[in-house]
Amino acid sequence: MAVRQVLKMGHPLLVQAAQPILEFTSKELDDLIADMFDTMTALDGAGLAAPQIGVPKRVVIFGLHSNRRYPEAEPVPMTVLINPSVEPVSSEMEAGWEGCLSVPGMRGKVSRYLRIRYAGFDPSGHEIRRDAEGFHARVVQHECDHLDGILYPMRITNLRDFGYEDVLFPELIRTD
Repeated sequence: MAVRQVLKMGHPLLVQAAQPILEFTSKELDDLIADMFDTMTALDGAGLAAPQIGVPKRVVIFGLHSNRRYPEAEPVPMTVLINPSVEPVSSEMEAGWEGCLSVPGMRGKVSRYLRIRYAGFDPSGHEIRRDAEGFHARVVQHECDHLDGILYPMRITNLRDFGYEDVLFPELIRTD
């Protein structure tokens, strides 16, 4: 399909709530999902929300097997999640570094629930229900935040924990 332009923080669409998907198994939805995967893959992302490419719909994708941007992250299953809901399984939270394709070149430390349960639908309208923890839980929470108009810098409690990737993590920067 196509690699789409990712909107950057400051674009008004990124701070709006997305609308639910009402029709599954449509060519429009299939094309959107294909473009999202092409875009996420091209930019070494771990996830992407439809609003990030200018589509204000409640669709997120995520997953990784290995990723240079997150070398320590455990694998996350490739998933399309439509009209998602997320709930914490416990009150335990963990602070961790996050990046975002809409906030390029930056990282920030954000507290997220360590264990969650998420639900939603696949592109055919079949229900998905999963429990997740660690990096998997962090990615789901991050991507679902986009659907409510929240970018990770809005969740940073100490701005000393926010900066440029090349300064904070020079080992992640490509030299090739």
